[in-house]
Amino acid sequence: MPMPINTLTGEIPLKLALSISKIVNELWESGEFLTLVTPVSADLLKFWFCEPHTTQREINFHRGQKQAILNTIYLHEILKINSVLEIYEKCDKELILKLNFEFLTKEKYNIPKYAMKMATGTGKTWVMNALFIWQYLNARAEKEKSGRYSKNFLLIAPGLIVYERLLDSYMGKQGVDGSRDVNTSDIFKNKELFVSQKYEMTIKAFLSSSVVNKDEIGKKITSDGMLAISNWHLFMGKEEAQEISPLDDPSGVIADIFPARPGISAGNSLETLDNAYFSGGEIEYLAGLDDLVVMNDEAHHIHENKTAGEIQEVEWQKSLNFIAKNKGTKFIQIDFSATPYDTTGSGQNRAKHYFPHVVVDFDLNSAIKDGLVKMITIDKRKELSTLELDFKALRDEGSNKVIGLSDGQKIMIQAGLTKLNILEKDFSTLDNPKHPKMLIMCEDTEVVRFVEDFLVEIGLKSDEFMGVHSKKNGEIAKDEWASLKQKLFNLDVYENPKVVISVLMLKEGFDVSNVCVIVPLRSNQSSILLEQTIGRGLRLMYRGAEFEDEKQQNRQRVLKEKLSPSSYLDVLSIIEHPAFTQFYGDLLSSDEFGFDENEPIEGTSTGDMIKVGLKENYQDFDMAFLEIIKDEEEELSTPNINVNDLPPYTYHSLEQLKSWTVRGEVFHSEELTVKTTFGDYSISADLFSANSYNEYLQKLLEILTHKMGQLKLRGHNRALPSMQIYQPQLLGVLDKYIRTKLFAQEFNPFLDESWRVLMLKNANITTHITNEINRLIYNMQNSTTYIKPLVNKIYFSKVSSLNMRANFSLDLQKTIYEKTSYPSNKGGFEKAFLEFLDKDSKVLKFIKILEFKHDFATISYFRDDGLMASYYPDFMIETQKNIYLVETKSDKDLKDVNVKQKQKSTIDFVKRINNLSEDLREFKTWNYLLLGETQFYSLVKSGADIEDLANSAKMNEATFTGNLFDL
Repeated sequence: MPMPINTLTGEIPLKLALSISKIVNELWESGEFLTLVTPVSADLLKFWFCEPHTTQREINFHRGQKQAILNTIYLHEILKINSVLEIYEKCDKELILKLNFEFLTKEKYNIPKYAMKMATGTGKTWVMNALFIWQYLNARAEKEKSGRYSKNFLLIAPGLIVYERLLDSYMGKQGVDGSRDVNTSDIFKNKELFVSQKYEMTIKAFLSSSVVNKDEIGKKITSDGMLAISNWHLFMGKEEAQEISPLDDPSGVIADIFPARPGISAGNSLETLDNAYFSGGEIEYLAGLDDLVVMNDEAHHIHENKTAGEIQEVEWQKSLNFIAKNKGTKFIQIDFSATPYDTTGSGQNRAKHYFPHVVVDFDLNSAIKDGLVKMITIDKRKELSTLELDFKALRDEGSNKVIGLSDGQKIMIQAGLTKLNILEKDFSTLDNPKHPKMLIMCEDTEVVRFVEDFLVEIGLKSDEFMGVHSKKNGEIAKDEWASLKQKLFNLDVYENPKVVISVLMLKEGFDVSNVCVIVPLRSNQSSILLEQTIGRGLRLMYRGAEFEDEKQQNRQRVLKEKLSPSSYLDVLSIIEHPAFTQFYGDLLSSDEFGFDENEPIEGTSTGDMIKVGLKENYQDFDMAFLEIIKDEEEELSTPNINVNDLPPYTYHSLEQLKSWTVRGEVFHSEELTVKTTFGDYSISADLFSANSYNEYLQKLLEILTHKMGQLKLRGHNRALPSMQIYQPQLLGVLDKYIRTKLFAQEFNPFLDESWRVLMLKNANITTHITNEINRLIYNMQNSTTYIKPLVNKIYFSKVSSLNMRANFSLDLQKTIYEKTSYPSNKGGFEKAFLEFLDKDSKVLKFIKILEFKHDFATISYFRDDGLMASYYPDFMIETQKNIYLVETKSDKDLKDVNVKQKQKSTIDFVKRINNLSEDLREFKTWNYLLLGETQFYSLVKSGADIEDLANSAKMNEATFTGNLFDL
């Protein structure tokens, strides 16, 4: 009997991930990374991670997502990894000695294979999106296939919820009618993050035509690759089957493992058995592709427990091996999981063994400290601490069936509802109100019904809670799923339901942000895993920049100072029985979670965050930012040419001219000089080698409007401008003039080829025509219409409310809002400037510009690296005669090269404004002030007002622009 291979990895793969990240970060910081990748990859990485792109949008990849993307591209594109063993060999050889070498040479690791360990709620799907874009665009750009990139993708989900989430991410949200719009997909809802304009249409075309769901794999025809989305059950042969316990029906296990029964006949050879196993069209179709990228979401599912896990891994890996069989290194597998490990032992002997191909480790500790997920607090209130261990549901002693909830469970549910109701009231007072939710995790499906009955008993209405009844395998019946998923996926949007009750169904993919309270109702064996419990509520609810100060101070208070929260913004409260708090200490570091011993008081759960609206008399202080859509200009008036105004040709009669043609006059081209408003220009003789009347007209038109040759001006040749408009009208005028007025009689150029008289030598007919028509052109060029500039006035009151911290805000008179905020960190200069403006009698009104709220108040500028970016001044101030755009800077930042670039562009901007007519700018002169901190305090100390500050700032501007003596 062969000895089993030691697969125990412990935390060695996490050390590998750390080594990879260290190498990658050094390459990135030095700038060398971008020189080692393809032009397409360099384009994408600059757009995703470099300024000015990162400073021009509100959303960006966080450091964990960035690390995952960079590590993968480094391994696959720069190192050109072909196996998991190669990763160890090229990144940290010493770790190989600590692992079983034979284990790493297994077939499933002999491909490019990468695992992303990222905490729940930290945006694994966004990394998946970025890696898809990277692979697809590089595959399209390749002239010769390298085998490193593919346009074929298989995205695998562990269940229906994650499956639907992936469909939403790539195809767009499903409407009531079942249709999906790619513009509502994750990628295009956040296109300013994922795709630049250069690649936007390419990605949109692919997602619009080449995404297939699990029922369309191998059936839907796609033109340029494929992105297939399925749940992994499809590859297990269990997509339609109802899960039945092996104890109830052992034959099901045999049927699962052996789709065709082994026997002695040739019909049941190993090859025949394989073909029978993989007889599903989907697997055969995928196996037939030349190359494929598999992205496995929530990859820990196939390693969930030892006994079932081994069976599942055999079946699942067998399917992958069959698909990969003929692809070699053109089969790429990328796994995503918050918990990519197997476990051994139990209790105190329980140990985690991470997947050997983990290449990035962004753990919950990092996510919490960075404020990327909610902060976790365990409720530690008196009513919970006094409970006896009656946290389990009541069961019949004989049948062990659930017959009700214990008193302890009821108290925990009521404690959760008390907190939820307070949060609901307080959160509704903020700008853009949100609806907090409570999740009750039950020990098994039977308990859900009793929880629902209890909620009704204590007064909740039927629409205020929702029970998710799943089957034994955690999947929900298909007939229920269709009606349930719309309500479940849009839970954040609606006030009700406010409570969700579930067992296994919501383990993964329940990607709502508003879960603020979790009540885990455990069994005695604690069958609900801790990671699953907290993972459902980690996603952030409040993401705006205005909340960051408050949340950061709250994290400091709870995680470092070990105090109860001062606010509940993005705090996940777990109503846990005290006996289980040790579990949290086993999973999380002491600085990753806190305890909450207080009952929140209504009106305090948002900390000092308040909603600030417009004053009743805000119109007295409202101001408009001017957006010049189109500058003033002149355009040529539509020509109104009357041929009767043109004089006829009088040197010779038409009859005399015709007689010359009868005598066989030789025609040849001549060069002539035409007078224009620009000067004299010469016409090349070959332009008059016309073979028909129409050709003659066309060449005449070209002479007059386009091919003007060279203008002789002061003895020098100058290229002439070409007249590009009204050419059809001029052609019509030429024809009508020749036919009706040129010879003071009707003239048919086609009768006996009479048009040839127009080109008689020495008759100067063409000269006459060009001189007269040129006079018309001159009149046209001097007949212009003045077009007023198009200016859009955008009033700041358009933004009617703001969120801000009460402790860092001021009550000011001369602004539209009830309060004005200033930074809690190093905001002294800004606070002093606001107070100065409000007291200065020369200041009529002002506004502090918040770039992510007043996003219209922007000025484009070129950074010192040549890239275009957007700039938002700090303040806009109005006096009796002036409008000031003001930028306040610390002294050390005044000489920053990009500050100077902003100054230059803003000076140009205000000049454009001041070139407008006075009525469009309300008879005010616009100015730009760059104000240093020392300069401000020094002037104010000497009693300066806003005009004095302006004069001082103008001196600095004059020095900057070199116009000191123009003041």
